[in-house]
Amino acid sequence: MSESKNNTSATKDSFPNILVIDDEPLIRETLKEFLIQEGFKVICASSGEEGIKLATNKRFEICLCDLQLSGMDGIGFLQELQRISPEVFVVMITAYATVENAVEAFKRGAQDYLIKPIILAELSEKLKRLLEQKRLALENQWLRKELNRIYPETKLIGKSQVMRQTIELATKVAPTRLTILLTGESGTGKELLARVIHNGGDSGSSNPKEFPSKFLAVNCAAIPHDLLENQLFGHKKGAFTGADKDQNGVFMHAGKGTVFLDEIAELPLATQAKLLRAIELKEILPVGANEPITVEARILAATNKDLQKEVEAGRFREDLFYRLNVVAITIPPLRNRMEDIPELVEYLLDKHAKAMGKRFIGVNHEAMQILMACPWKGNVRELENVLQRAIILSDGPLISPMDLPPGLAPAISEFVLTDGLDEAVKRFEKTHIELVLNQNPDKREAAKKLKIALSSLYRRMTELGIAT
Repeated sequence: MSESKNNTSATKDSFPNILVIDDEPLIRETLKEFLIQEGFKVICASSGEEGIKLATNKRFEICLCDLQLSGMDGIGFLQELQRISPEVFVVMITAYATVENAVEAFKRGAQDYLIKPIILAELSEKLKRLLEQKRLALENQWLRKELNRIYPETKLIGKSQVMRQTIELATKVAPTRLTILLTGESGTGKELLARVIHNGGDSGSSNPKEFPSKFLAVNCAAIPHDLLENQLFGHKKGAFTGADKDQNGVFMHAGKGTVFLDEIAELPLATQAKLLRAIELKEILPVGANEPITVEARILAATNKDLQKEVEAGRFREDLFYRLNVVAITIPPLRNRMEDIPELVEYLLDKHAKAMGKRFIGVNHEAMQILMACPWKGNVRELENVLQRAIILSDGPLISPMDLPPGLAPAISEFVLTDGLDEAVKRFEKTHIELVLNQNPDKREAAKKLKIALSSLYRRMTELGIAT
């Protein structure tokens, strides 16, 4: 092997992990010595089986693997590695007589190959190129996730009268540039409604669907007060220690888009004054700046508190309250629109089942009865969490009461209101037994909990149609 004079200084700071697999000790040690000099962390294996064990327990950026290995060969290793760690870039090592195998390795997912005897300068260039490809791939993946996060599918579910009124009002104000205050309990979907309003009034370009304007959400309760003002309005170079350059805040980044201020009641009084100026005069003053900057972003705010009471308590500026409250939209809690639950369940079940790669056609009658009778103190967010849990635990294709968290079962009276007495008693008995079995998979223990004999439990399960 010839020596390389190149120095991959770009990789020395990050110290990427490289896995070397070759059954010839001299090649392994030569590659390891060279790669360590080039700034890599190197682990060696003498077989494909050993390499798989290492890749299972440790993350590698690149793997160098000989095609001709005893036991599991290079192609077999490549296939197994793609199953357990598909993000690893693989370079196959081959002899002149087996170049056709290198072509086969490309078909199976390898990124490059080396021909023996290995020229170290060539290896160095290949590694630099592959690391750059990997960096770009990760960057593209991150950008795609960011786009999905900023512009997710937005859909308001609800045919109840109160929800129809909410949607109708949101549709009317969406095309305007009015400041809107969204109120409602935690978990009702205030940010989702804000995104719907933003999308309905998108005027960021002549073709909003192709070039959507930005929607930037800031949770005022999640950011420390001393950082929140900088986050919103930015700062000028030299404004404080460490401010070595100008930094734009959310209002500047949003452009003509929307700034959504969640938990607006948690905004400090000093920052409230700056926000008032941004609403009234459409200008902001970055930290350390002497001149204001004009901004165009639309402001949507949300809170689960009574802002009028916050004003009376001196925790919220009255003038800002009136500026925010130009149009107020209240999202009703889920308990006030129970007729929307079946449609919500269908939508959320389909959404999360697809994300998990499972197939569900819905929930059975008994499970729906339970879902319809729950108080849902956490609103739609709680319902969504319950369904996600059910999808994970259930084998499908229908969600049953056994898949729901313990404690969701309604009181007997709620069944009596909807069914005849005999049917209601049977339905409650079935639901109660299923919930006890869910908590106690051992049927002997379940029978003790129910204070009946084990034979009686099996008989009742058969009569009520509970899977044994």
